[in-house]
Amino acid sequence: MTQKYPAIFDLSGKVAVVTGAASGLGAEISEAMAEAGADVVCADLDVAGLRPTTARVEALGRRALAVHCDVTDEAQVDSLMQAAEAEFGRLDILFNNAGISDGTATLVHEYDTARWKRMIAVDLHGVFYCARAALKIMVRQRSGKIINIASIWGLAGAAHMAALPGYCAAKGAVVNLTRELALQYASYGIFVNAICPGFFVTRLADGIYDRPEFLEAVAKETPMGRPARADEIKGTAIYLASSASDYVTGTMLVADGGISAK
Repeated sequence: MTQKYPAIFDLSGKVAVVTGAASGLGAEISEAMAEAGADVVCADLDVAGLRPTTARVEALGRRALAVHCDVTDEAQVDSLMQAAEAEFGRLDILFNNAGISDGTATLVHEYDTARWKRMIAVDLHGVFYCARAALKIMVRQRSGKIINIASIWGLAGAAHMAALPGYCAAKGAVVNLTRELALQYASYGIFVNAICPGFFVTRLADGIYDRPEFLEAVAKETPMGRPARADEIKGTAIYLASSASDYVTGTMLVADGGISAK
């Protein structure tokens, strides 16, 4: 459903880059940016999967650009940001959303090195590469908003529910990288914040939300008693991307149905 936003949330004339835009939170964030008036560069490894996302953006009367990008590849990331600037003339908003999950719960002494490296490459290095490339443009503009998608498991350990050492390590690093970037670039008029989602129903979870036992565990863990729909990320995304948050930087905005309040 198309939503309308008051002026403080208006993104008309802005350009947003969203990584991992082919599905899940990335697709919803892309649509939210367009609903608020921004043109959107939708990036993902899955180019075919980007078509529905760009169609949603264009249906709202905004321009969309689909770009194939592996966020673990520095050259592809640099090309992504260059393409955004070449197409639209500026870059105002970056959502560092691309990421992978840790898969099967595994204790550290059984955790494979290749799996560890892959997790860090996507969920941490990818955030760094994208932020670095976007900042080269934003510093020239002396303006910009970077929103990293971290996790509640970047703020606390997950082992009471599932042993996810790689995921927790990567997202914890994203949390503190967010703080450091916020401090480094505040004087440039660039705001850097993170969203720390709890349980959102997306494809990232590899069908785990189809398992009744998992849904029961989520309901027990979450004071609101349910996982979030993917589109429930929209309001948080709009807030951090817009002038509504113009005195907010270095903050982790938790969207977890009350889990971290316990």
